[in-house]
Amino acid sequence: MSIVRHWSLEVLDGRGYGDYQSMGMSGGQYDILREVVDAARAARRQGSRDIEGLMERQAREGCTAWYRSGGPGEGPWR
Repeated sequence: MSIVRHWSLEVLDGRGYGDYQSMGMSGGQYDILREVVDAARAARRQGSRDIEGLMERQAREGCTAWYRSGGPGEGPWR
């Protein structure tokens, strides 16, 4: 979760770079990051003050759901 939280903040502030692999993330983690950043941008437009808190919660919830089902180690490519 910490990598998603870190890069979400960087991307939101325009400091993200490269693709998800250069950030050290899996495709699933990057999907979560995009959802977190989209929600943060919408909240920012609406004048929300606790953007970081929102991002923290969304990253935690997204990662919990992703890894609950096995995450990147599960699937037909094994």
